[in-house]
Amino acid sequence: MTGEQGAGRFGKPGAPLSRSPFVVGFTAGLGLLLAYTFFLVIQDAASILILIFIALFLAVGLNPAVVRLQRWGLPRGLAVAGVGLGVLVLLAAGLLALVPPVVTQTSALVENLPEYINQMRRSEALRDLNEQYQVIDRLQSAATATNMTRAAGGVLGGAQAVFGALFNVLTVVVLTIYFLAAFDRLRLGAYKLVPASRRARVQGIGDEILAKVGAFMAGALAIALIAGVATWIFLVIVGVTYPFALAVVVAVCDLIPQVGATIGAVVVSAVGFATGGVSVGITCIVFFVVYQQLENFVIYPKVMRRAVKVSDLAAILAALLGIALLGVIGALIAIPAVAAVQLIVREIVLPRQEQS
Repeated sequence: MTGEQGAGRFGKPGAPLSRSPFVVGFTAGLGLLLAYTFFLVIQDAASILILIFIALFLAVGLNPAVVRLQRWGLPRGLAVAGVGLGVLVLLAAGLLALVPPVVTQTSALVENLPEYINQMRRSEALRDLNEQYQVIDRLQSAATATNMTRAAGGVLGGAQAVFGALFNVLTVVVLTIYFLAAFDRLRLGAYKLVPASRRARVQGIGDEILAKVGAFMAGALAIALIAGVATWIFLVIVGVTYPFALAVVVAVCDLIPQVGATIGAVVVSAVGFATGGVSVGITCIVFFVVYQQLENFVIYPKVMRRAVKVSDLAAILAALLGIALLGVIGALIAIPAVAAVQLIVREIVLPRQEQS
């Protein structure tokens, strides 16, 4: 009876495999083959994995809002639905603000292009330039019906790219809602992978890291909102067309650390030059230069120091390194990653060094 119990349910374990050179080499080769296959799978599914990662990062950042709604008495499901609905409303408002101006200006450019060319011919300076380099003649020959048809095909390809981007955005939104709905279950399931003797400490540090990610997103949204409101007020005062749409562009671009504010400033300044003339364009440039200094040295450090508790130097270095490694995604996760590393070093590495 004892022998049967020792054999176990599936029989007595066999002897270990021999460690002959053939077996060791075959096992190592099989491991390399599996590793290479795994690399190919990751490479082929990189786009989907990036969307999943972005959705998971957004879920971590939006979970504090869900928790806040739960504290107000809403069930978890209704809280998640409310946050998801709020995100969809913001996306819809952004599209309603951006799409009509783009369509209107594009159609107006196509319709008025021959008139623009005639106006260029009336300019004496441009006539002299055309006599030397045939700039206007080449532009007029390019604005033919055939080329307009090709341009329409290019616009169609651009529309396909836009619809592809919208599909990716909707995919991220849906995945984010699913992650929010199962956030506590996923979080506790991940902690169960840790040995029971260390689980309480790992859970405390992990929850603190998740809280810092949420605080970072709240701070980034607050800074972007301030940038958008300030831009809208300025554009209304100056009289630039489509101030709300341009303010949305600035707010969205401002979510990208280090480079986003510059991108938004370039877009708005270009529109200012195109619609209001040189004086309005220069005024836009001066405004954004002054505001970016205010944001970089006053608003951003104060908000992020209070939210994430990361020094200015660490934030700048982390953002630059994140952009170099992972592009925009790296810039987004750089500051929370630095905050997490600082927490791990302070709570785990330094105490061990003191004990050794």
